Parts: sequence; C-alpha cells; structure tokens
Amino acid sequence: MSVNILVVDDEEPVRRLLKKELSRKGYNTDTARDGSEALEKLKEGYFDIMLLDIVMPGMDGISLLKKLKGDPYSPASIVLTGKATIDTAVEAMKNGAYDYISKPYKLEELNIVIERAYEQRKLRIENKLLQQELARRETPDDFIGKSPAHKKVLSMIEKIAPTDSTVLIMGESGTGKELVANHIWQKSRRSGRPFIALNCATFSENLMESELFGHEKGAFTSAYKIKYGLVESAHEGTLFLDEIAELPLALQAKLLRFLDSGEFRRVGGTKPFKADVRLIAATNKNLEDVMARGGFREDLYYRLNVLTILIPPLRERKEDIEPLANYFLRKYEAKVGRSIKGFSPGALDALRPYDWPGNIRELENVMERAVILCEGDVITARDLSVPQKPDGGRPGQLQEMEREAVIKALEEAGGNQTKASRLLGIDRKTLYLKLKKYGL
Repeated sequence: MSVNILVVDDEEPVRRLLKKELSRKGYNTDTARDGSEALEKLKEGYFDIMLLDIVMPGMDGISLLKKLKGDPYSPASIVLTGKATIDTAVEAMKNGAYDYISKPYKLEELNIVIERAYEQRKLRIENKLLQQELARRETPDDFIGKSPAHKKVLSMIEKIAPTDSTVLIMGESGTGKELVANHIWQKSRRSGRPFIALNCATFSENLMESELFGHEKGAFTSAYKIKYGLVESAHEGTLFLDEIAELPLALQAKLLRFLDSGEFRRVGGTKPFKADVRLIAATNKNLEDVMARGGFREDLYYRLNVLTILIPPLRERKEDIEPLANYFLRKYEAKVGRSIKGFSPGALDALRPYDWPGNIRELENVMERAVILCEGDVITARDLSVPQKPDGGRPGQLQEMEREAVIKALEEAGGNQTKASRLLGIDRKTLYLKLKKYGL
C-alpha cells in the first residue's frame, strides 16, 4: 500500500512533471486540470494528498478547498502556486489547506511536506475513529419499543444470540442496526470478550484492509511499526461491520476467506494468522440488488445471509414513537441538566403523523433539541421541529415538507453538510441524495 496523490494544475507540463517525479518516489499519482475535474476524480477514487494550484480557469483552488472543507476524510491539501499572494495563501490555509509552497520548489522539500501532510491526515482520521468509538460506547443499552415489529426483532435476538453463526442486519439508516448488534453480543457467550465496530463506508480499500487485518512494519509509507487489525483485536469476541455493501470487491474476497478459514494476513506480510471472531454485518441497501449490479460477491452474500434480522423503519411501527420519545426525553434531561415533567398532549400528536425519514436517529435529535430549547417544564408541539402532515399527507406535500426540513437544517448548520446530516438524523450520503433529489 502506498500514498495516493492527486495533482490539480491547469498547466499540462507541471502535471506531467509532477506525475513522473512523484511516481519515481513510489507515490501513486493521478492528475486533474481544474477543480471540477478534481472533484470527479475524488468521487471516483481515493487520495491521501492533493497538490493544488490556486489560480486556474473554471473552479479555482480556493473554491475546491471550500467544497471539501468539513469533510474529515478529504485528502490533505498542499497548495502549489507562483501567482498567488500571501493573502491568497492565508485564505487557502483558512479553508483547510495543510501547507503552502511557492513555485519554483525543490522536489525534496515537496517530498518532506507530503510525508508530514500524510501523517497529519492519518492522525485526523484516527481521531475521527476514536470519536466514533466513544459515541458508540454511549449508545444506550435499552432497546425501547412496544410494537409487534419491535417484539419480533427482540424474539429473533433471543434465538440468534446464543449461536456463533454470522448475522446480517438489514434496515434503513437510523433504525438502530448497531444497537441490535450490541444486544446480540450482550446476550451471547462472547459477551465477556470485545465488541468492535467498523463502518465500511469510512475508508478507502487500502486503509480498510489495514484496519481490518493490520499491517507489518514497512508495509507502506509511515508504517513505522506493526499495526494489529480489528480481527485480531476482536479475537474470541464479536466484529460488527456496518454498511457492508460499501466493502470493496477485492476486500470482500479476503473477508470471505477469513470467514471460511479464520486465517488472514497483515498488509505487507506473508505469515498467516488465525482469529476466532463472530461476525455481525449490517446494511441499509438491498444486497441482492447490489449483487445484481456486480458490486457484491454472491458467495459472500450467501455466507453472510445465514441469519437475517430485518428492522422496519419507524414509520411502519408508530407505536414505538411515544416510548422512544420518553426515553430520549429522560436521557437528555439528565445530560443537559433540565427538569421536564413530560409532553403536552399536542406534542405527542405532532410526533405521530411524521414519517421520520431519519428514523430513530432523527427522533433522538429532535428530542435533544426540544429538551435544550424548551422554555417551560413541559415539551409542547412548538418545541418540536417536526413538519406536520396536512390533508392526509399527499406525496407532493410530504416531499415539500422534507425539502423544507433539509433547507432548515442546512441553514442551522451554516451550510455544513456534516452538521446538517446530524441535525436531520441521517448520514451524509443520504443527505447528499436528498440535496440531489431536490436540486439544492
């Protein structure tokens, strides 16, 4: 595994020279002639570092940096230019650039900055993972609900938990797939051993392989010591792979081999290791559809689909809204330090008709805001930022309400899509699809 670099410059000789010289240094290098082409390349592939010219026709370097700002997994950007002023350099740094080098520059100097930028980006991603792990540990142990669908899921957990079989959990974003995985682990014979979670949509293929199976010292740039993968850390415990549909095909083959034999190799190593791990996978996609499009291996699908739990969306189990709302009220009442007696009748009436596109995660966010913003000791309908469903909720009206909710969240988040997706209780990918759907 090596460092992937994207060179963005409108001068073809500069792109050609940098690609040639950086490739000699062992970097995987691609090029783009402007910000728009760079965005397309970033959507299609994975890059650790971006060498970016500022002054370009079309989308310039600053505009590209602004588009990438706030994305913790964007490449570390090093600005290269001979035309920009110090003010431009400062603006680039304010918009997320790691460093700034003026043309002409020495290749050795550039190489040192690239290595430092790579290390900084790696630390940034590791910090993000740590935050996700801490957030996971805060996930409530209570599995709240009273609907028939909820009781059916609980019954499935009771039957599935004592076995060592692989489990596939299916459901929309925000329905509580990781919470179900937690309950399976807690009720299993492996509850005294680790429960380790990984989101497969978080990493590139190379980084994902290193996270899962570890790497040997010297396997790639900055691999100064052996890294133990999650399968080793989860030995005799449970490994939860969320968004399994996002796992790259090459890694799917390695995961299948591990599931069949318990054997794996670290990146850059030849020695086989063994680990005893129970796998729980989850997805918000129809894996059969992904498989039909060639995005998921058929043999892995059948290997994962031994025991399946389908979690219905919240709109299909409205009986669970009230107990969940009460649970989140008490949770955030304690967290924020408020004393709130409960809900007004109108507040609960406001929660029930809404279709909750973000499911339980969205309901939790609504309740957290309501607890913070509530001015009295009872939460009223005014405290709940939930679109109402007029006239029986015709499809056009519901779409318009959803569009307004997205716009309101973006405004509250100051245009930051990551913050807006959190406010809505959906992931960034779902928010991106909604922005595209409504032309925002």
